[in-house]
Amino acid sequence: MIDVPEIHEENLELFLIWMKNRGYTPDTQAGYMHDVRAFLRNFPDKPVGEMRKVDVIRHLTRLREQGAGDKARNRALSAIRLFFKVMVEFERAEFNPALDADKAKVEKNRLPVFLEEEYLGHLLSMVESKFWVRDVAILALMAYCGLRVSEICRLNVQDFDPDSGQIAVLGKGRKWRYIPLPDSLVDLLQACLKERIPPKRPGEQAFFVSRLGRRISRRTVQTIAEKTFRALKARFPQYAERPLSGHKLRHSFATNLLLTGKVDLRTLQELLGHADISTTQIYAHVTDQKKKEAMAQIRPILPSLPRSSSAT
Repeated sequence: MIDVPEIHEENLELFLIWMKNRGYTPDTQAGYMHDVRAFLRNFPDKPVGEMRKVDVIRHLTRLREQGAGDKARNRALSAIRLFFKVMVEFERAEFNPALDADKAKVEKNRLPVFLEEEYLGHLLSMVESKFWVRDVAILALMAYCGLRVSEICRLNVQDFDPDSGQIAVLGKGRKWRYIPLPDSLVDLLQACLKERIPPKRPGEQAFFVSRLGRRISRRTVQTIAEKTFRALKARFPQYAERPLSGHKLRHSFATNLLLTGKVDLRTLQELLGHADISTTQIYAHVTDQKKKEAMAQIRPILPSLPRSSSAT
């Protein structure tokens, strides 16, 4: 944990309380606290009410000089903006000095890395684990329902309704979305519940439980994905250089669904749990690319164009 001057400790406590009351996830709280602590340690004697835009810009510039990329810089700015918003609410500052600091322009419309549908099947067939059903179910929910790693970890037993054939997913911003499941996934999740490891803590409702009887962790989910991707890359060399990860399965779900041509962006937005459709828009560029690749295969056979008569 980054140490900060004592002058800022109470403000940090207020910031944490505010985030907890607003329902921010523990991961988000930890990330924002880390970024704000890194900012505040630069000011051992300066109260937050006296900080200005130039202080924020200097910190962001220092981050860049230390090697932070545009995304990391923008995440830090978002955390600092929220911190000052809370300080204004608690009357610790009169205005938000980070509000007018510009975000860095990041590369947009970059095609997401994904696995084609047939290779998703190959991937799941390569799972090797003592808890095979559990691990297949985890990867299948990411590949065929678009769940984030954090959503896998938060999933509870009561979030799965086999009668209606759907799962309730608690996503970012503590927003729920409901995903209808194919019959084969319903059967898989029911089998997973039958083999669920008994939790050590009484009343624990986690759907996926670790070998130690605890709610499964992000690291465990990532390890399951990484191990299986290594097996896929060994068998299919064309994927050897692709940066595959658990989150790429979410990309695969979105991309393959859109490539069917039967799903519109608004529906995909709801299935993914995006707050803004602009976030979903990136997948449209994948279909544009596929259209270009398809049209590149066409070799038109056209009659010769008539020669234009030149003036004499």
